[in-house]
Amino acid sequence: MKENIVLDLTELPAHGLGTASPSWWGTLAFMLIEGTGFALSIVIYLYLMSLAPRWPLGAPPPDLFAGTALTALLLASLVPNILVARWAREQDLRKVRLGLIVMAILGIVPLVLRVFEFPAMHIKWDQNAYGSIVWVMLGLHTTHILTDVIETLVLACLMFSRHGDTPRRFGDVSDNAMYWNFVVATWLPMYACLYWIPRL
Repeated sequence: MKENIVLDLTELPAHGLGTASPSWWGTLAFMLIEGTGFALSIVIYLYLMSLAPRWPLGAPPPDLFAGTALTALLLASLVPNILVARWAREQDLRKVRLGLIVMAILGIVPLVLRVFEFPAMHIKWDQNAYGSIVWVMLGLHTTHILTDVIETLVLACLMFSRHGDTPRRFGDVSDNAMYWNFVVATWLPMYACLYWIPRL
């Protein structure tokens, strides 16, 4: 007669953090898919540039102030974002609440700067191929900033509610911090393409 062995898993936590969480893997897969979209937009930009007699087409190079200010702000936001991720792993509710408020503000300000960035390109979206790809790249990145801001605001509301102090919510905050790192990292090559390649 064959003996059945049953493992007692009652002591395992209901939700894991980091790689122990299915939502972490889902966020990673989402970033890989979206990263492909960013990479394709850069490749299209470079391809169009290689076909053009001069670049940018029909416009002067974009003004540097708005885009550079936005880049500096995104880079500075990595410090509190790393702290939020650490506090989420430590499950420090008070610090996570404060960190989410800070990160929500640091997500909204780039959206305000982006309003000034579109006209700083000196070209309309439908003027030519250069204008179209520039607006696609800015629009694509703006959508990702907006997505993360909304998620951060929702998480902040949850962390201030009775649903906040749970391992699952801390895992969600940690995943959201990872996604913000992705949003910042994807902007750097786009910033180089949009602002510095036209000046070469």
